[in-house]
Parts: sequence; C-alpha cells; structure tokens
Amino acid sequence: MALARARHILVTSSELCEDLKKQIEAGSDFTSIAQKHSTCPSGATGGDLGQFGPGQMVPEFDKVVFSAPIGEVQGPVKTQFGYHLLEVTERDD
Repeated sequence: MALARARHILVTSSELCEDLKKQIEAGSDFTSIAQKHSTCPSGATGGDLGQFGPGQMVPEFDKVVFSAPIGEVQGPVKTQFGYHLLEVTERDD
C-alpha cells in the first residue's frame, strides 16, 4: 500500500490561499505560515499531517497527495473544510 506524509495550510478563502502560496514561493517558511494562518489544529505543528494511506483523507486531498511531486506546494485545493495548500514531504509508491 502507498503511504505518504504531507503538510498543509487551511484557510477560508482562495484569495488568502493564493497569497500565502506566493509568499512561500518567494522564500517564506511553510511551517511559520502554517502556524500563523492555518485554521486546522495541525497548524500548531507547522501543518504536519503525519503519515497516511489512500482513503484516510478527503478525496480531494488523496488525489493531490498521491500524484503531486514531492516538495512542491500544491493548491489551492478546495474541500468541504476550506482551501488548502498541500506539500507532500514523503511518499512510498
């Protein structure tokens, strides 16, 4: 079974999500931005979601986490929770 480790930032608008993505791409620290802006409890730990397999997260997450390049920030990804920036940090395919 494939396993992945990812981190994310959850916010309420696609505009804020895009703005934070630009900040990260310009060199801002993902962990710091997650701690400051993420509305998910995982924000306290820099957005780290730990390791998980397919089907353990919402489908929109799975689609990105099990296909995106490792270490590249993806998003905004819209789910029922809001808008996410996602970064796959490890994956065993």
